[in-house]
Amino acid sequence: MKDTWEKVFEYASVPLHGTMSRKLRPGVHLQINEGKIFDSAVLFLGEFVRFTEEKDNERINTYYDWEKIESIRTYSKKED
Repeated sequence: MKDTWEKVFEYASVPLHGTMSRKLRPGVHLQINEGKIFDSAVLFLGEFVRFTEEKDNERINTYYDWEKIESIRTYSKKED
C-alpha cells in the first residue's frame, strides 16, 4: 500500500527546492487516519512519513509508520 500512499502525498504536495521534502500545495489539507488535519505542513517521505509544522515559535514533527496508515483524506476548494 506504500506506493499508493506515496502517490497521494505527491499529488497533494510539491517538492521543496533543494531538499528531499515536499510542502502541501496551496489550498490543500491532508488528514491521516481520520486524525489531525494538516494545512501548511512540510512532508518528508522516507522509511516513515514526517509532517513538520510551525506554530507559536515551535516546530512540531508528527511521524507515521507507512504500515499504520489506513486512510488519507485530502481537502481542497471546488473548482468551477
